Amino acid sequence: MKKVAFYTLGCKLNFSETSTISRLFQERGYQKVAFEDTPDIYVINTCSVTDNADKKCRKVVKEALKHSPEAFITIVGCYAQLKPQEIAEIPGVHAVLGAAEKFRLVDMLDGFVKPKKAQVYASAISEANTFHTAYSFGDRTRTFLKVQDGCDYSCTFCTIPLARGKSRSNSIAEVIKAAEEIAQTEVKEVVLTGVNLGDFGIQAGLGRQENFYELVQELDKIAGINRFRISSIEPNLLTDDIIRFVASSQKFMPHFHIPLQSGSNKILKLMRRRYLREVYASRVQTIKSLMPHCCIGVDVIVGFPGETEEDFLETYNFLNELEVSYLHVFPYSERDNTRAISLPGAVPQKERNLRADMLRILSEKKKRLFYEQNVNTQATVLFEADIQNGLMEGFTENYVRVVAKYDPLLVNETKHVRLTRLNEKGLMEVEEAFLEVLQH
Repeated sequence: MKKVAFYTLGCKLNFSETSTISRLFQERGYQKVAFEDTPDIYVINTCSVTDNADKKCRKVVKEALKHSPEAFITIVGCYAQLKPQEIAEIPGVHAVLGAAEKFRLVDMLDGFVKPKKAQVYASAISEANTFHTAYSFGDRTRTFLKVQDGCDYSCTFCTIPLARGKSRSNSIAEVIKAAEEIAQTEVKEVVLTGVNLGDFGIQAGLGRQENFYELVQELDKIAGINRFRISSIEPNLLTDDIIRFVASSQKFMPHFHIPLQSGSNKILKLMRRRYLREVYASRVQTIKSLMPHCCIGVDVIVGFPGETEEDFLETYNFLNELEVSYLHVFPYSERDNTRAISLPGAVPQKERNLRADMLRILSEKKKRLFYEQNVNTQATVLFEADIQNGLMEGFTENYVRVVAKYDPLLVNETKHVRLTRLNEKGLMEVEEAFLEVLQH
């Protein structure tokens, strides 16, 4: 029995796909093992969002060879689709599979005999035109369920359409089937993932058949799953109907992650985003009017070509005044085959980093304020299995990270708690006496 290990770089969608590929191996008699457990085969699932995809890929390959010098190393994922020949030149890599091939790798490489030269199986991205159901399982307390793939948008900074192809989705019936499979396990929370999640409903070769609002309504009816989260959704696709439904649902958590990218309309237009800042502010206002306790996360890019100091301050002030909970901040990085790379007004890297640091400091302030607003309230926490220094952590419905004294009875359980104070690490503590009453 050959042993296989996996490593995932990037997003929740990648995690769902890695987990599904691992199950394909196990169904064929391979044994899944830890990265450091001298496997015969490594499968590394790559990302292309950050500018150091090459560096990260090389480092993971190097570490793999330290643990198992004779292992067969396969690279899949977005970076593999964009730069297959470049990856094939990395010492130790034996096979590179693109977007249309990655779910067939067990068949394509069965036997995993090392070639004299790295094999590249990467079709044109137009060949990635089918939807593959995927969800993570056994790796975390929650499951990432892929319901959509690809993107039809043309943001000037983004390579994802080149790496994943056109927008396509599972049918609602197939999503329900996968969710019901998950419901038969011990999983308590399902996170819906996709490249452009709000664009759910386009089926390959059939066009738009359904929509995301219809999907969440059907998922809400499934027995056996306590929680659903919406991972990331474009502001122009986050409709009032969806917001109102989440506000009324007992299963969909009051937590949205909504990419903004810039608070300057000038920059949003240069990015070819499909909304202006006024739309974004309206979405936040609607959410908070219906769910004052709702957590709202934001993606922001700083240092985009043409972004002046005035443009950046417009973004900073917009976010400072907006009632959001945390920021994911990315300094702009050049990408081959994107329109942005040829735009004038490049911002020096040092300035990009300074602007990113300013927004990260703002994010910490926003997050702390949001956490403080939850002190002395009651919440439901899903406790996780990661135990460190006698402590365990979990998340409330509205995504406040909670820490508590380890109790084996709490692992993968949802419990009502009273939130008491923030500790020195910025995590929320719970009232121990209250927790002990629940347990004993």
